[in-house]
Amino acid sequence: MLDAERLEILTESAKYDVSCSSSGSERVNRGGGIGNASVGGICHSFTPDGRCISLLKILMSNDCIYDCEYCPNRASADVRRAFVTPEEICELTINFYKRNYIEGLFLSSAVFKDPNTTMELLTRTVSMLRRQYNFNGYIHLKGIPHADEALCLRAAKLADRMSYNIELPSERSLKLLAPQKTKDSLLAPMKKLYAATLYDRENRVKRAARAIPAGQTTQMIIGASPESDGKILKLTRSLYRSLGLKRVYYSSYIPVVRSPLLPEKGAGLLREHRLYQADWLLRFYGFDVEELCGEDENLSAEYDPKCAWALKNMHLFPVEINKAPLEMLLRVPGIGARGAYRITEARRFSRLDFDNLKKMRIILKRAKHFITCNGRFYGAQGEKMIKASLALCGRPDGNEQLSMFSTGQEACAALTGEL
Repeated sequence: MLDAERLEILTESAKYDVSCSSSGSERVNRGGGIGNASVGGICHSFTPDGRCISLLKILMSNDCIYDCEYCPNRASADVRRAFVTPEEICELTINFYKRNYIEGLFLSSAVFKDPNTTMELLTRTVSMLRRQYNFNGYIHLKGIPHADEALCLRAAKLADRMSYNIELPSERSLKLLAPQKTKDSLLAPMKKLYAATLYDRENRVKRAARAIPAGQTTQMIIGASPESDGKILKLTRSLYRSLGLKRVYYSSYIPVVRSPLLPEKGAGLLREHRLYQADWLLRFYGFDVEELCGEDENLSAEYDPKCAWALKNMHLFPVEINKAPLEMLLRVPGIGARGAYRITEARRFSRLDFDNLKKMRIILKRAKHFITCNGRFYGAQGEKMIKASLALCGRPDGNEQLSMFSTGQEACAALTGEL
């Protein structure tokens, strides 16, 4: 039986991997099984349709043969080590599910002995859950670089989602900080997974037999190496286009281990937040990397990427809300994707004014500087005044502490990621 000490060690070691949110899966449930990857659970991981599920996040082992400089579980680190068997993970998962603690499993591992041994045990665990325990719940499996391709594809038929972490944004940084990993060892299995999903789709393979129905993700550590935000976003764009990833996750570097090759200070959460905002603009708003950030530049710390772009292109504004095409409405700060579609639909029936926009939950404290309604403009006059007004957006008055719980328009924007 899995004891409390090993459980503590392996769940604590797993917390540094942020790419564990669920997308929801269309996997067909097996009759008589337990769990369902397509329904909501209790907390912690959010799906695109707003559902919230919880995942047991655990490593099979934190005893690694690799010695990546940034990793708290690296071979040379002086930390407590632990290992759990596939049987113990299966029992823990089923028992936690029956107690309504979780709705799914995020399973990863350090590389112990060799990549094939580790991947074989991870695959065996998922196979036991599916076939012996008849578990229909959501499973996210972390792939092991350098492992045999057949093991990877076998695991893909059992898991809902898989991920291989890019780790660092360039080959040069990988050689310096993670010399036992290569760009090819990380990208090659991701390409195989993408090819498998395309094959299943083109050949109309039954959903129950499809590889990773919830797709694949990856993660990059930000700030442990010197790459700019521009280079990071170019890599992100390439991954979305060539590998069809569901998400690229960004993990701000935290100096939990000491090394002369690593910076003394962390990258900070603001930089991570700006990258997520830019990522959202690339995926859903029609922006390109070059519009948001130069190759050797970092994103603005003062303004979100959409506001920063608008301030650089003031010659395009203000736009008339009753005439501007959808593509331009999506580029107005304060108007999200849903808001832009609502505007285009509503103005078919009547001309809109600022009161109408407020009812549509448009963030007017930002949008008013870039739009007119029926020819009327209520924003700040002059670029300097607009910059000052935007810089104040979101700041507390005086010395008042920011509330943990947003309300109204800001709450809606926070939940949907609208900018």
